[in-house]
Amino acid sequence: MAYIGDDMPHKFVVEGGARLQGAVTVSGSKNAALPMMAAALLAKGPTVLRNVPDLTDVHLMAEILETLGCEVTLFAEPGVVVIDVVDETPIHAPYELVSEMRASFCVMGPLLARRGEAHVSQPGGCTLGERPVDLHIKGIQAIGCEVTFQRGDVIAKGRPTGGRVYLGGPMGPSVTGTANVLCAAVMGSGVTVIDQAACEPEIANLVAMLNSMGARVHGGGTSRLVVQGVDELHPADIAVIPDRIEAGTLMIASAITRGDVTLEHCDPDVMLALFDKFTEMRVPFERVDATTVRINCPKRARSADLTTLPYPGFPTDLQSPLMALLCTSEGYSLVEEKIYPERFMHVPEYRRLGADIRKQFNTCIVTGVEKLSGAPVAATDLRAGAGLILMGLVAEGATEVLRIQHVDRGYDRFEDKLTALGGSIRRVEYLPRRRASDRNSQRNRAA
Repeated sequence: MAYIGDDMPHKFVVEGGARLQGAVTVSGSKNAALPMMAAALLAKGPTVLRNVPDLTDVHLMAEILETLGCEVTLFAEPGVVVIDVVDETPIHAPYELVSEMRASFCVMGPLLARRGEAHVSQPGGCTLGERPVDLHIKGIQAIGCEVTFQRGDVIAKGRPTGGRVYLGGPMGPSVTGTANVLCAAVMGSGVTVIDQAACEPEIANLVAMLNSMGARVHGGGTSRLVVQGVDELHPADIAVIPDRIEAGTLMIASAITRGDVTLEHCDPDVMLALFDKFTEMRVPFERVDATTVRINCPKRARSADLTTLPYPGFPTDLQSPLMALLCTSEGYSLVEEKIYPERFMHVPEYRRLGADIRKQFNTCIVTGVEKLSGAPVAATDLRAGAGLILMGLVAEGATEVLRIQHVDRGYDRFEDKLTALGGSIRRVEYLPRRRASDRNSQRNRAA
């Protein structure tokens, strides 16, 4: 359940010491669902997405789509989102919504393809560092559209005519950039070839959706996409793939608690980079069948070096959770972040729990410790919040995790799943301490 619009902030209180055991079902992928929701703009009428996770980001994307002429029905049935495009005149995605979620920039490609014009606010930076949209813009210009900037908005106009697009960049292929250019090209007048496209399973899921709508896209899941433009698309009815990042986080939760957890409705074939690290770290795992994995780890894991890379390399979104496991493993580990070099904001919070981490530039040296101690900590981003919760599961005493709105962006009922496995984690409301400036302002008003 997503927590939307609560006046009182929440925190997690995690009690350490329990060994996670049992079975858990993996939810649908956030990183697949969001661009697929945006792609619903490509066809008038109702598109049905199934296996959609109930996240605050999904609710926010629904709100953005409603400003763009859609009627969105969320979860009338479990996991089902219906997006009915009823008005195709709006073309502006406003700053107050786009600024809250970078993935919302993915509406540009579908708007441009279907309506001939898109005005989308520039999303800006975030706690992972600056993530510019220059690859999106370069790609859209390369397929024959005009792009200008006005009052903080990116304005794209014209019907794509096709062309060659290269999406390689210093941080690797852009996933959202690939989604945007792909969606813009599917209703173009010619052939578009996208080289160095993102190979992530989430892009392959988007390609499957577009083809089910009548698009002609070849190469989903590879670094080259070939798009033959079509004149018209129709609504789709398609399922979102399982969330490989949630699956990986739950696998790591089993390992860090020396637990025995079976994950159902996941895709082991997209988890090979994590399984490779598990083998190196002496974490036993078993592929029970095509959609089921068991992690049974009765002993302390050992250290391993880690480098994040674009898919099929080790995902940057699992760097923070796996670092939590490395903090309690035997030996020394080297963690190198090559996707988002600034994605180490969680390190001071991990240290508050007793972790031994030394950071230099985009690299951390992690020395495993035998025990952690509970303390108040704050999530600095989505995946860091998950890592803090995992550390809290094994820390002595209680760990209070604040700013959990980050966790609600990407994990569907995370605390419920951990509790069902035997973990002790509670969501509670709390009153933030007022700053001295707030107290002084109140006294001045009273005077």
